[in-house]
Amino acid sequence: MKLGIVTYNIAASWDVDTIIRVCTEVGLTGVELRTTHAHGVEVELAEAARAEVRAKFADSPVVLVGLGSAFEYHSADPEEVRANIEGTKEYVRLAAAVGATGVKVRPNGLPKDVPVERTLAQIGCALNEVAADAADFGVEIRVEVHGRDTCHVPRMAEIMQTADHPNAKICWNANYPADLDEDGKLEDHFALLADRIGLSHINRLYCGYPYRQLFSLMKGAGYDGFCLAEIPGVSDIASATELLRYYRACFEALGGA
Repeated sequence: MKLGIVTYNIAASWDVDTIIRVCTEVGLTGVELRTTHAHGVEVELAEAARAEVRAKFADSPVVLVGLGSAFEYHSADPEEVRANIEGTKEYVRLAAAVGATGVKVRPNGLPKDVPVERTLAQIGCALNEVAADAADFGVEIRVEVHGRDTCHVPRMAEIMQTADHPNAKICWNANYPADLDEDGKLEDHFALLADRIGLSHINRLYCGYPYRQLFSLMKGAGYDGFCLAEIPGVSDIASATELLRYYRACFEALGGA
């Protein structure tokens, strides 16, 4: 598997040139650009600026793995859901223009006084719509295992039963202890989503999460894509670079590479 970063939060204050330079120095080969960060890769970018971003990554060893959005489809307000769907489609077009291979979306909870099954189905239907749209642009939709109540893996599996479009993928999020079943085990929950994983976010490698087992399960499922470090930032670029060198060494020692 390949190691990269999410700009949340280690690189939140870096521009695109700095991101590429640091990743290249450390030997990280991919990045997900989280919306609102200093990289400035947002839908407001003009066509020429989008082409410039695309060229910078194309001329580097760093893959623009995806754009990390905050679009979500769980609201009880249909207009809000529709706005998030249309926003996702706009972001897909940005991703295609800058050379990103995917857009990350998320559920972020369950509204009160709405049956859980209805909300999960609603999220799944929205994912099908945006996944079908994104497929026309060669961009994956990656739904993060995220949100209070919705990060429960069996609920994500229920969402994905509805979201059966092949372009709707899972972004495994290494949630501890939420990824574990009631017996404290990972493998059964992992199996519920294993064949849909298109990306993985990982975080603090010392937090107690069974990363060695996760990496083994991912490889066993045939996953050879990116694991992106979503970790806190530090005060300066030199320190962040050193931190990422240690992170890469730990990732490799745990069997991630």
